Amino acid sequence: MVRVFRHHVPVGTLVQFTADGLVLFGAVLLAMWIQLGPYGAQFSDAALPGVVFAGLALGVNAAVGTYRRDEIVTFGVAVGRLLIAAALVMPVAYLAFGVLPNGQAAQAVIGYAALFTVAGLVLLRQVARAARSAGLGVRKVLVVGTGAEARGVETTLLGLGYPRFSVVGFYDADGGALAGRSSAPVFASNQSLCELVDRNGVDEIIVAVRDQRGGVLPLRELLECRINGVPVLDLAGFYERVRGEVPVESLKASWLIYGHGFAQNATRACVKRLVDLLGAGVLLALAWPVMLLTAVAIRIDSRGPIFYRQERVGQGGRTFQCIKFRSMRVDAERDGVPRWAQAGDARVTRVGRVIRQLRIDELPQLINVISGEMSLVGPRPERPAFVAQLRESIRFYDVRHSVKPGLSGWAQVRYSYGASVEDASRKLQFDLYYVKNHSLFLDLLILVETVRVVLFREGAQ
Repeated sequence: MVRVFRHHVPVGTLVQFTADGLVLFGAVLLAMWIQLGPYGAQFSDAALPGVVFAGLALGVNAAVGTYRRDEIVTFGVAVGRLLIAAALVMPVAYLAFGVLPNGQAAQAVIGYAALFTVAGLVLLRQVARAARSAGLGVRKVLVVGTGAEARGVETTLLGLGYPRFSVVGFYDADGGALAGRSSAPVFASNQSLCELVDRNGVDEIIVAVRDQRGGVLPLRELLECRINGVPVLDLAGFYERVRGEVPVESLKASWLIYGHGFAQNATRACVKRLVDLLGAGVLLALAWPVMLLTAVAIRIDSRGPIFYRQERVGQGGRTFQCIKFRSMRVDAERDGVPRWAQAGDARVTRVGRVIRQLRIDELPQLINVISGEMSLVGPRPERPAFVAQLRESIRFYDVRHSVKPGLSGWAQVRYSYGASVEDASRKLQFDLYYVKNHSLFLDLLILVETVRVVLFREGAQ
């Protein structure tokens, strides 16, 4: 795991990303060589189209979820995503080749390039699957603890895509029985932790003990393992690195105070504001025909205003009027009591159901972005009534208000639509990760993943 502009990126993801880029670049070179002959196309003629094609294809692959590691997908699903990405990128690449010097030659071989791309990437996935099946690159983990937190760590590790993890066992530091069933053994606390690490070839140790008072942990041996080069992570650090979230249950105020991250400075604010203005302006210019058709459809479908203004809580706890296309009946809350939106909500109109699925109802919020009340990327703004409720129920909830709310966000692309206090608590964990590690790189990554959320209609209600 490496940190790229404060965001945790698995080494396996970087390796796959790089290998895919080489395959995509090589597909264009091979297509031009076969179609035009070894003397008909020089490397210099094919290099620029190859780079453009690889860049576009990598971006589209990322947008359809090819590089997600928080899920294990079948080979068929992986190939399906590659085919969808190829279908999306080919027309865009064809148009891009048209504006390049000598790009007509690349346009002529776009069919061959598509064929070689799919074949090369599928073969690469097969090689990767064979390597994983053979146990190559598997990291061995020792979990300190036997409670629910320890079992949660094992469940998380086994549910990851790549690199694969193997839990060699649980070290019984808290003197309790293992919560749930597991094939991994439980090691008694009278055994030497360092000897267990050496004997089992452990690559890292994860401390999954919530209550660490009263000398529960073998601190001296943990320190010795750390000095000998074996990484030691607590629960907060583990979930931050592996799942991109910060668990509220095991979070301590000292971790927020003394930990790294939470960078807020004038340079970051200025760059983010410029990106917001440029991005919102471009999106409005591209989306106005869709917005116009949506306005007409809402007017025809049901009585009431086209736009819906709702008070939301923004940066610093200040409220603002959030603008959306109206997707519910005008009497949706006639008793004045705020309610969470639910799956299959009867208050949603016919047009509203469509625009909510496609996230078109969110487009007017671009005006909030331009006015400075929102950002393109940030935590989802909630209503004051919900904020008051969640502030009382969830620790550190107000930390999410230290940055501007966003049109999209890390929680929105990593978790389904929140419709309860429990959902809000889980989404806060992703929001805390964003607030702690936000950067221009992470913002761009979230915007790319937003394409997947819209394309596959994930989480909309």
